[in-house]
Amino acid sequence: QYAYEGMMKAADAYDVETSFIETAQATDYEKNVEQFAQEGYDMIITVGYMMGDTTLKMAEKYPAIKFAIVDQSYETYPSNLRGMVFREDQAGFLAGALAGFMSESKTVGIVAGMEIPPVIKYRHGYENGSAYVCAECDAIGVYIDSFTDPARGKTAALSQIGEGADVIFGAGGPTGSGGIQGAAQEGVWVIGVDQDEYLTTFKNGATDGSAKLLSSAMKRVDTAVYTSVHDLVLGSFKGGTAMYEAANNGVGLAPYHDAESAVPDNVKAALDDILAKLASGELKTGVDATTGDPIEAEIPAPGSYVQP
Repeated sequence: QYAYEGMMKAADAYDVETSFIETAQATDYEKNVEQFAQEGYDMIITVGYMMGDTTLKMAEKYPAIKFAIVDQSYETYPSNLRGMVFREDQAGFLAGALAGFMSESKTVGIVAGMEIPPVIKYRHGYENGSAYVCAECDAIGVYIDSFTDPARGKTAALSQIGEGADVIFGAGGPTGSGGIQGAAQEGVWVIGVDQDEYLTTFKNGATDGSAKLLSSAMKRVDTAVYTSVHDLVLGSFKGGTAMYEAANNGVGLAPYHDAESAVPDNVKAALDDILAKLASGELKTGVDATTGDPIEAEIPAPGSYVQP
């Protein structure tokens, strides 16, 4: 959805013709990209780590077409392919810090999607962020091998609540959204992912539980896609990895919305400070920005955050 919004913003700005296909199954990836290639589009944008192999193959097959993919990078690139990746570890770290500040039980949970690099980065960032501000906090979590199973997400979230978690982060597409919606309706604090879930999952506050959504760990997929179309139109498109992070406003936290008054001012100030430290490089998440693996030497010491 966020990628689509970025494309449509660019379409309005530059008067370009657009179309989209929502792929139902992985076996259709290549067929759908081929359809757009045959129809003569100047750029094809693909979304998701799972489309990585297909996108590279088609970029090599159609060198005159520009390709951009969300959530995938490569060791080597043809000149017509851009990989748009994000520091999910930084967004997750901020979500974890928020959870650590707000938790009273000192147990925070995460309902994650498939165990692929973007999700791994979210999880490890969240765990390190919560520990950074709350040495006593225990982070519990689970990977679920589907991004499209809200019922399993809800079951996992309720299980974590049963283990004492009083803040749940959903980092797994509709699966994670099912988790946070179910948890919020049980009266537990929740944090969304990727885009502002107050506007999507909680229907701009109309869905029960919206008051329990603290924020969302955002990655600006819309900005990344808009920028790629902008570069195409202006003739400045270059292949390679484009990284979106705290330093270029590529990740961050969504507004607090209905939870605005529940989040103390000192917590808000601390989160702004942590974001600034991540942006400057003064603070490391302790997570590899590509694989999501822990970097032990860079993990902040538990409870080491000191608010200025």
